[in-house]
Amino acid sequence: MLRFISKPTNFDFMRWHKLSMAIAFIGMLGTIVLLYTEGLNLGTDFAGGILMEVQTPKANDLSNLREDLNQLNLGTINLQQLGNEDQVLIRVGQQEGENGLQKAVETIKTEIGSGAEYRRIEYVGPQVGQELINKGIWAVVLSSLGIMAFLVIRFRWEFGLCSVIALLHDTLLTIGLFTITRAEFDLSTLAAVLMIAGYSINDTVVVFDRVREMMSKYRKMPLPELFNLSINATLSRTILTGGTAILALVALYILGGEVIRGFVGALIWGIVVGTYSSVFVATPLLMYLGLKTEHKQRLAETK
Repeated sequence: MLRFISKPTNFDFMRWHKLSMAIAFIGMLGTIVLLYTEGLNLGTDFAGGILMEVQTPKANDLSNLREDLNQLNLGTINLQQLGNEDQVLIRVGQQEGENGLQKAVETIKTEIGSGAEYRRIEYVGPQVGQELINKGIWAVVLSSLGIMAFLVIRFRWEFGLCSVIALLHDTLLTIGLFTITRAEFDLSTLAAVLMIAGYSINDTVVVFDRVREMMSKYRKMPLPELFNLSINATLSRTILTGGTAILALVALYILGGEVIRGFVGALIWGIVVGTYSSVFVATPLLMYLGLKTEHKQRLAETK
């Protein structure tokens, strides 16, 4: 068996569980406050507008091109280089008037000039954007309920509830990252959030399965010690899984270009907070949801 850590570890993870849980819940509360006060920098997918992928005859100076396009009075225009210097992605916000989007496209084409190749032009209306937001929220909610139902059947209701709280922690902190950095939040980022949910639950289930095994094996062991034993037993697997995933994602973040940078950045951050929540949030919460009382009853029965 491949093991990153050759000898069994004995780290006392539960010693600081109250502090780690407090940090987690402060982060969740802070994200909610930021969402209410600042909101997300919604991309064209959600806010509506125009998305144009253009290849020009020669290399672009993004600063000059941005300055020229901003003089067209079309609102905020975001430019992003795609791979080669002659490829650029142009995002324009929602326009007023019945034919505002079409007129904006023609205005941009006139400013860029002839010889440019328009590989993609997409129009997203505000109603479509709102529909995508609603579907995205439902996707997160339904996936969380499905995960909870599976864990209740596979384990017990305490495990299911703790896993959903940890999942909520990972989702909120990932969204909070985009709120703080003001990076664009679009459909690809939402897909990253759903992928993070799957990764986090997988990591949590591995720890929970070992907790259940240890509870049957060591009936007289105090819960904090039992949780430490379970986490240490899965530590090598946790480090290998998270570490190899992050190595691959860092390579994509550096070499993959601007188009997928937001998606990959969200995944890197999500793996970090997902690993944190599996160890320092989901597992300690088991002590506060009836498992501690039941364990005491089992101890009394064995005496």
